[in-house]
Amino acid sequence: MSGQHAEIVESPELPVPAPEVSPELADFWAATSEGRLLLRRCTACGEPIWYPRLVCPFCHSTATVWEQASGRGHVYTYSVVRRGMGAYANAPYVLAYVELDEGPRVMTNIVDCDVDSVRIGQAVEVVFHRTSEGTALPRFRPLRGDGA
Repeated sequence: MSGQHAEIVESPELPVPAPEVSPELADFWAATSEGRLLLRRCTACGEPIWYPRLVCPFCHSTATVWEQASGRGHVYTYSVVRRGMGAYANAPYVLAYVELDEGPRVMTNIVDCDVDSVRIGQAVEVVFHRTSEGTALPRFRPLRGDGA
C-alpha cells in the first residue's frame, strides 16, 4: 500500500460503526476515507505507535509524527466468532490481531475469505470499510496470491 491507496468497500458484510473523531485523530480518520492507513512514530525513540495517540507509550515523548503504513502484515492470533450478538449477529466472522510489517499489533477483522481458511502467520493486507459518516474502518483480508 505504500505510496498507493487501499480498496474502500462501500457495503461490507460486517457492521461498520462510525468512530468518534477527536481533533488529535482527525488526520488518521481523514486518511482512512482515502484508503490510507496512518501510524504515529515517535521521533525521540523511533518506535511505531498503535493505537494512534500523541504521547509515546514507550518513552513518554510528545515528539510523534504521522507516517503512512504499508497496510501489510500477518495474522498474529485470531478467533472465529460463530455466535454473534446484536449488530454482529451475522456470524461467523473473524476477530484477530494483525501484526503490521511496521511492528504494532492491531485488533481487527479478517474479511473477504472463508473463516476456516484463516491461519496464524498468514499474510494480510488492509481493506477499508466505509462508515455512514465518511470515515472507514481498517480491516484486513488475505494477501492476494497467498493461497488463502
